[in-house]
Amino acid sequence: MSENKTKTPAAEAGQTETVDERVYKLSRPFTFEGTEYTELLLDFDSLTGGDLLSCEGQMNSMSPGNEVVPVKQISQTYQALVAARAAKVPVDLIKALPGKDFSKILVRSQNFLLG
Repeated sequence: MSENKTKTPAAEAGQTETVDERVYKLSRPFTFEGTEYTELLLDFDSLTGGDLLSCEGQMNSMSPGNEVVPVKQISQTYQALVAARAAKVPVDLIKALPGKDFSKILVRSQNFLLG
């Protein structure tokens, strides 16, 4: 994901409103550990190789019996870890999202990982 901004219908009508493609608007307000979230900023472009390796290490430590994942980019666990790192939130927040939001965020994460 990049910082490109997409014009909304209002902007196409001559107004100056733009939408940041990095922002994911949740399907409904979501409360996690006492904080209400309505959107998450998924700043994948801010991630470094070190961040991705750290996510891989976390995934490996979470795998039962040290199970090896041959293609980590399609692992939901890895995608959730990367999305959490991009959003600067705990992975437990990502895992606690309603299924609809969880799935859509993981698709964005996978798109980033598979480029």
